[in-house]
Parts: sequence; structure tokens; C-alpha cells
Amino acid sequence: MCHKATLRGTLCLFTLALAGTIPAAAQTDWRQVGGTSVELMLAAPATGPVDRVWFSPDGSVLYARTPSGKTFQTANFETWVPAADVPVPPRLTPPEPVRLPEHGATVVTTPANRTTIYALGRQLFRSDDEGRSWTNLTAFKSAAVVGTGQRGVAVPPSPADRDQLVVANDYGVWRSMDGGRSWTGLNQSLPNLPVKRILSTPTGTAGTRVQADNLGALELPPGGSVWYPVRAPEAENEAALMKWAASALGDELADARITAVGSAANSSTSAIYAGASDGRIWVSTDSGGFNLNHQRNGSRVERILVEPGHPAVALAALSGKSQRVLRTTNFGYRYYWDSLDDNLPDAAVNGITADFQGGALYAATEKGIFWAHEDLENNTSPETVKWTSLSDRLPPAAATDVRLDPAGVQLYAALDGYGVFATAAPHRLRNIQIVNAADYSLRPAAPGGMLSVIGGQVSAARGGNLDYPVLKVLGNDSQIQVPFEAVGPSVVLALQTANGLVTRDVAVQPISPAILVGPDGAPMLWDADSGLPLDLRSPAHSNGRLQIWATGLGKVQPNWPTGMPAPMDDPPVVAAAVHVYLDRSPIQVTRATLLPGYIGFYLIEVQLPAITNSGTSELFVSADGQESNRVQVVIEP
Repeated sequence: MCHKATLRGTLCLFTLALAGTIPAAAQTDWRQVGGTSVELMLAAPATGPVDRVWFSPDGSVLYARTPSGKTFQTANFETWVPAADVPVPPRLTPPEPVRLPEHGATVVTTPANRTTIYALGRQLFRSDDEGRSWTNLTAFKSAAVVGTGQRGVAVPPSPADRDQLVVANDYGVWRSMDGGRSWTGLNQSLPNLPVKRILSTPTGTAGTRVQADNLGALELPPGGSVWYPVRAPEAENEAALMKWAASALGDELADARITAVGSAANSSTSAIYAGASDGRIWVSTDSGGFNLNHQRNGSRVERILVEPGHPAVALAALSGKSQRVLRTTNFGYRYYWDSLDDNLPDAAVNGITADFQGGALYAATEKGIFWAHEDLENNTSPETVKWTSLSDRLPPAAATDVRLDPAGVQLYAALDGYGVFATAAPHRLRNIQIVNAADYSLRPAAPGGMLSVIGGQVSAARGGNLDYPVLKVLGNDSQIQVPFEAVGPSVVLALQTANGLVTRDVAVQPISPAILVGPDGAPMLWDADSGLPLDLRSPAHSNGRLQIWATGLGKVQPNWPTGMPAPMDDPPVVAAAVHVYLDRSPIQVTRATLLPGYIGFYLIEVQLPAITNSGTSELFVSADGQESNRVQVVIEP
């Protein structure tokens, strides 16, 4: 049993974590998802390419210029900020060396010391004898410890700092204080992560996944700050579909390329959409041949989004200055595409996402993130589409992509260089939705469990002749507890809101376990002895005791009143048989009760094995044959 003081402390932490998942809906308060660096097993985390580095004349400031033309500066070698007044970088005189250390290397000197020359190639080399002999400064065996593709080098002007060396390359900015014998990275706060696509949002054990130029598919582990390379089936499947479409179109493509695809199917029909670099869009239905359904207009088709289960309904984003957001409700037959541009700023659209049923449309443009409310499913002539900017609290950068989570609750945006940001999706204010409070999924409810009402503050809730206690949280969202007496398979839930009575169908089953996760997908796991949260920086340990916070475990013994916090001492025990699996192997469950001091949540305590695999493991809960979401736990010996 954990100490009562420890448990009360963790309850406070949980309250703060819950507040972070449900920000006030009236504000567009973005939070950054992870950082801007990637773990590539180099000397330190890396980032995107940097073209040039140089010091200010007095050596107090270091500047870095990216391929996009942006220049950043740092005075403490930890924090980078956009350079307000960018000085002209010094001219690096190209000397004539006796020989090159590497074929194709570029040779330069620095203003600080023109007797020393550097060669920029796959590695970084230094010579003090006009290029007769060279020292490789970045090699470990055949690898480059700072990454390949050296692009620039800088040395402070002071003779006292001659051993300090900064290099820019394909993987960011790197610094040595001992003339190149050891290196560290300066990339963890440099806004230079070239994210182009958001592939998926946190689900189960998987974190946010993106596609980045030069770096490929990356994943942010739940609760992490540094990205990692990952195999991404989403990107692989899209690439395969694009290749297939290009092959099927053959000579009809001419000199164009397939740049976007989308597909959907239902029980009666299916469709594949293919967009090209010149604006053409083809559609293939029921595995038939492609028909040209949008003519060439000189704009690149950046994204095609097809409504799941409704293949006739699709959206397309184009890079041009007109007809940049298109909608069709009939497969695009007879070139039927409505333009939804209206007051959208004159800028290329790089990505789109939508809640088709909710009539919400989001666009990632060169001038930021915008959203509009529009009927997306019906064949009606759109009235004026009013686009609203969501970028006031975002860094001033082009938006490269935008994506809703599966429940349509959280909105994710990718900004050029700055990585990924997330906020509560503003359209939820127009459409009340009920989701699981643990993981914002649409899994069925269970007696005693907790639900979140998104998009409307609820004053009362009733269904199946039972009252559902309402717990107000923050802003326009509420939480409601499912009565312990509730039965399924479904309940029509009547919600009393400021705008009147709203009804929603809720699936209910006796057991529907779900492990609580935060907004970044990190699970609510705790060390049972210390009461401290467990994450990537604070792992669990073999033979330790682990606490899991969950909901949806159903009835308890003895019976407990709905809407009343569980007692701190001897809380009621879960009636169902609860099992916990670590990497698909069962582990000992020492108790499963209501979460002391709280309403609608449960506490599961497990004993970890004495011998476990070191690193990340998969954890899930099973009760009466129903399985929870999968989460990650980091375990050390």
C-alpha cells in the first residue's frame, strides 16, 4: 500500500495534467509537441541542414543560416533566437592547397586564422601546412561523429579561443572546444526541423509521427522531447499508392509527377484519387481505370483528403494562388470541384485536414494555419467561406501540414523549422462530442467510468433513467461519470447545456478498460513507493511496484455511490478479474481499486518481475476479456 501523503501528492499532479489536456476552448493556446532535434546516434541530437555559421566581430554571438534563408543567433550556445540585424558573414577566402584530403571537398580559411585551412566534404579536415597534410576532425573509424555534408566552419576572432571550432553541416550546428578532438551539438533549441508531413498523432504506444526532409520518418516517444527515426507504414503505403497511380496513368502523365493520393471505400464502392504536379486530378472507382476529373492549372496538388466511408467526398489542396482548396461530393465527375478559397490569404496551401461530419476544415498555408466552417458532405453551392487565422500565438513561419487526432479533439500543426504544435480543435465548440476521458478515444463507456464532453459545458446529464454526475473541468468542457448502475448496449444521453438539451448516443458495456494518458500520449504511471511519475527521464525498475491510473473497470465491491470520491483508506475493489501484461506476458496484479480521493478513476498496482528487458516495453490492462489501450513504460534493472 502506498502512503496516504504520497497518494495525495500524486492526485495534485494528476489534476494539473488533466488541466493540460483540456485547455480553455475560447483560446488558441498552442503547445509545442517535442523539440526540434533528432537522435541519430551522433555526438549529440541533430536537426536539419545549416548552410553557414559565423561569429560576430567581437566573438560574443554565433550566427547560423539555414537553407530557407533564416538566420538565428545565440550568445550562450544553448538558446537560439531569430537574428534581428543580420551582419554580413565574413568572406572565407578559398586558398590553393597542395592537395585535397577528399575528392570534391571545398577548402576555406577563417578570418581568425588564415594560416590554418579547412576542407569541407563528407568529413571536416584541418591543415596547418598549406594542405600538404590533413587531420580529420570529425571521423570515428569510417563514420562522421557530427554527421556528413560539412557546409561551413567558424572560429572565434580571439587568439585565446583558437581551439574553439563550430561547423555547420547537413545535420545542424556542432561545436568543439578542443580543436576537434571532441564535439557537442547546438541543435536542441535551434528551430530547424524540416517537418513536411504529420503522419499520425499519438495512439497507444506510438507517439506523434512526422515526415521530415533529409531525415525521413520520425517519431516522438510519448512524453519525450527528442525525435527518433522510425519505420512509418503510413508513409510507405502512400508512396506505394503514388507509384502505382503513376504506373497506371503511364504516358498520360507526360512530364508531370504524381504528388498526392487519397482513397476511401464503403460496402458498395471504392475510389482512389491521384493528383499531379500540374494540378490535374484523376479518380479511379471500383478498381477501374483512372478518369481525369480536374484539368491542368499549373498548380501542384499538395494533398488529397477523402472522407472515410464516403469515397465520393474529397478535398484537395493546391499550391497556386487561386483554387487552392477544392471540394467534391461526386468523385469530381464532370470536373465538379468547388473552390473554398474565398478570404483565405494569397498563399500556397501545403496541407489540409477536416472533420467532414462536423463541417470543419483546416488549412496549412505559407502564411500560417486557418480554419473554416462549411458543409463538406452535400452537393450545395458554398456561400462565402469565412477563414479564421489560428496563428496568432504561433512562431512566424510557414505551416507545412495540419492534422486532427482520430477523435477530432486535438489539432496538430507543423511549422517550417519549428516542429509540431498542438491545440484544442476550435470546431469542437460547434459540435458536442463525448469521448473516453482516459485517452480521448471513442471506446465504449463502462459503469463507474469517466467520460469527457468536448465542446460544451454541461450542467446536467441523464440517460436510461439515471443521473450522470457532472464534473466541471475548464473552459467549455465537462466530465461526467457513468453511474455504476448503467447498462448497455447503448444509452441515449441527454445533456443540459447553455443552448438547451442535446442528446448523444453512448455505447455502454460492463467493462471497457482504458489507461489514462496525457496530451502527448504519455501514460499516467507512478512508482508505488515514491509516488513519483514515471516517464522517459524517470524509468521504472525491475522488481519495483508500479501504479496504473485507469478508467472503465466497471463495478466494485462493496458497492460505491456514483458521484462520490473514493475513500483514501480501503477503497472498494474492482469486481472483475483484472490482468496486466508487460510485453504480452502477464505480471502480478497486487490490487485493483477505485482511485482514492477521486471520482470515476481506478488504481491498479502491479509487481514488476525481478528480471525484465531493459528499455521500452508495452503495457496494457485486460479485464473480463476486454483490453485497454497499449502504452509504453521504460524499465531499467
